[in-house]
Amino acid sequence: MSKKTLVELDPWLAPHEGVINAREAYVSSTLERVLDGKSPAEFALGLRHFGLHQTAAGWTFREWAPNATRVVMVGEFSEWQEREEFTLRPDAHGEWSVNLPRNTLRHGQKYKLRVYWPGGDGWRLPSYATYVVQDDDSVDFSAVVWRPDEPYQLQHDVPPAPNVPLIYEAHVGMSSEEEKVASFNEFTAGVLPRIKQAGYNTVQLMAIAEHPYYGSFGYHVSNFFAVSSRFGTPDDFKRLVDTAHSLGLRVIIDIVHAHAAKNEVEGLSNFAGNPTQYFKTHNHPAWDSRLFDYGKPEVLHFLASNCRWWLDEYHVDGFRFDGVTSMLYHDHGLGKSFTSYDDYFGDDVDKDALVYLRLANDVIHAVRPDATTIAEEMSGLPGLATPTEYGGLGFNYRLAMGAPDLWIKTLKEKRDEDWDLGELAHTLSSHRPEEKVITYAESHDQALVGDKTLIFRLIDKAMYWHMDKADPDLIVERGIALHKLIRLLTAGLHGGGYLNFMGNEFGHPEWIDFPRQGNHWSFKYARRQWSLRDNSFLKYQWLGEFDAALMKIIQKTDGDEISHLTVCHSNRIVSFIHGEFLFVINFSPDKSQTDYELPTEAGSYQLILSTDDKAFGGQERISHSSRFFTSPVSNNHNLKVYLPARTGIVLQKVD
Repeated sequence: MSKKTLVELDPWLAPHEGVINAREAYVSSTLERVLDGKSPAEFALGLRHFGLHQTAAGWTFREWAPNATRVVMVGEFSEWQEREEFTLRPDAHGEWSVNLPRNTLRHGQKYKLRVYWPGGDGWRLPSYATYVVQDDDSVDFSAVVWRPDEPYQLQHDVPPAPNVPLIYEAHVGMSSEEEKVASFNEFTAGVLPRIKQAGYNTVQLMAIAEHPYYGSFGYHVSNFFAVSSRFGTPDDFKRLVDTAHSLGLRVIIDIVHAHAAKNEVEGLSNFAGNPTQYFKTHNHPAWDSRLFDYGKPEVLHFLASNCRWWLDEYHVDGFRFDGVTSMLYHDHGLGKSFTSYDDYFGDDVDKDALVYLRLANDVIHAVRPDATTIAEEMSGLPGLATPTEYGGLGFNYRLAMGAPDLWIKTLKEKRDEDWDLGELAHTLSSHRPEEKVITYAESHDQALVGDKTLIFRLIDKAMYWHMDKADPDLIVERGIALHKLIRLLTAGLHGGGYLNFMGNEFGHPEWIDFPRQGNHWSFKYARRQWSLRDNSFLKYQWLGEFDAALMKIIQKTDGDEISHLTVCHSNRIVSFIHGEFLFVINFSPDKSQTDYELPTEAGSYQLILSTDDKAFGGQERISHSSRFFTSPVSNNHNLKVYLPARTGIVLQKVD
């Protein structure tokens, strides 16, 4: 991409050039003031200053609590009593600190802060705590001194960033087949090899930062620098990342900087008797959580340092930023359709959020130039996934959140023969020319209780009775065929990368429902039934095998240019070229095509994938030994193929 401004990249932005320039000036000047001569990477070194540190002389602990009048470290080392030697002294800029002798603290000891402020006091956990555990009986959280004698040493090099990220979205806790919370170590041993075998190259892990409520899916974070102890220790997580790297898998994690848990005792809310130390005065109207105040330099420092911590300490390879739309707009984008460019350039945009998102990407890519950043953003704000040197916010990718919504709407509201293939193809292939997107048919959002996965919408209760390969069933046959076609079209038209949620590649049945009072605290629906995929007698294997074969092709579709995109509504066929591959999909429920002509590039082609293969639950009506040759027609070239109903094929150009 040659260096251009946002308006030069998209002339339709010209009427808003004044607003764009004013925002850029605000972002640039604010960052210059906040950084105060430091580079973004240097600015984001908060954890080297705050929190608990071993020094040559012993230990140093620092905390930022400008509203506090007294702060004391209290823990197992003091028999949970306030002692003078553990009392912090006030320093400049609202900081507090204490120096302790070497033999004062030991690895594994639990501790908290007793914080006093005008008119009150309370227990708090350090804002930079790197390990927090919950007591089994009292469910009370405590910080932990984490300084093992032999810490885990990362051994493997980081895999290079793939040209096409194939992302396997996963949740460690629900990754076991047993009805329990799975551990980092179990995920490392049992699930990472499955992800590798399934053909994905990137693991996106949810719920890594500590969160008090398991059922929040990790989106109500209390301790931003601590791995969730319900899954294991910091060293266990390091081993997971290191093992993934040894398999050639990159690891990105969900990072939640759009909001925070309201918890006070174990979280940041009302940290030192001041509810606005980190946050705005109001809560999120839909999520019942605290909203960070990005206008405060200290908050920018905290969040930017959090980004750097995960890169430095655990060698993660990037982040999927959660809730970016909520960050960008004062009304959080709630109930807004964003149908006009005017929606992006009004007073509703939070300019301080723009500052933080630019800073976060600058920090991440300065520390790790190969890092991957993905924005979960549904408004389509221009410049979001544009490099910062062009005036963008610097994300590498934006999630194409409209795709799964359209698939669900199509399945809910239309008969198979009425699908709007033009709208589907347009939505799946469209994105701003200067940005890349991660396309997906469904993620964890579609699998949550109250919603349905695609396979459950397609097959419903027949999944409970007719998934044996020896049991023919028309409902299941339709569902499996369309499940494959939906993935073939979605992945084939990707605009940069592709995402799948754990288990959906083989049509995992039912929904996700975390333990709660309403289900009698059951783990039955908060797990993954891998045995269904492994059972050679069940049809789940067909879907899993197809998805793995598809990923081998999609990883080679470098570049986001789609050509020869053709939609024939009368025959229900979509065809297009992506890279060196020609995709042809017949969505018709009852009309097969013999010698179907479609436009393509001149040359000869060979079949490399067919949804009709027996290994994928098909009838093997298309021969893999066939070669296909184009013939000139007017100013184009056409190819003739045989295409059974509800079948998709991928041809590769060989010469």
